[in-house]
Amino acid sequence: MGREATVYAEVGSEAGEVRALLEGAELILRGEIKRRFPKAAIEQLRVEDDMLRFRAIDETVALHLGAKVAQSWVAAIAKPLPSLRKKLGLGADACALLIGEVADEALAEAIHEALVTDGAAAQMMIAVIDGPCDLVEAQRIHASFPALPLWAVYPKGRGVAFGDTAIRTALREAGFRDTKSCAVSNDLTATRYNR
Repeated sequence: MGREATVYAEVGSEAGEVRALLEGAELILRGEIKRRFPKAAIEQLRVEDDMLRFRAIDETVALHLGAKVAQSWVAAIAKPLPSLRKKLGLGADACALLIGEVADEALAEAIHEALVTDGAAAQMMIAVIDGPCDLVEAQRIHASFPALPLWAVYPKGRGVAFGDTAIRTALREAGFRDTKSCAVSNDLTATRYNR
């Protein structure tokens, strides 16, 4: 989604200049007022007097975006997020070869009934990577089916011992390029790699 604007904002009894960021699942305010509003918590969303107005988490909010920009933000906030299954590209007939163990509920739900045990029948590989050994195993299996995209699913956030940078560096050195990424859950993220 990635919309961003520096605007005057009114949040409850506070007012000031903020940088408003509209991300996939939340609206973030930084600057003189700091807030995070999950899209699911935003109510009474409307454009009024050239402002984006809404109510969220017991606060009234007005962002002075101008009527045209405010209307586009209303449409973006109201648009439902695509499912993880859709973000991964697992359409109705798509199948994936799973490498590793799935302990994450969101990922388990997204891949439910879309897994095959033969890479020749798969449209992609999904590798759950918790450490260097998992990455080596994913690359070993992928070598048998090099045309398939490889989704690397791994922990995100601070303090992760083996995450995005290590995986991206290793896969790029092996001839892969990252082509897409998406959040999986609060704990995991995913990046798609192609040769």
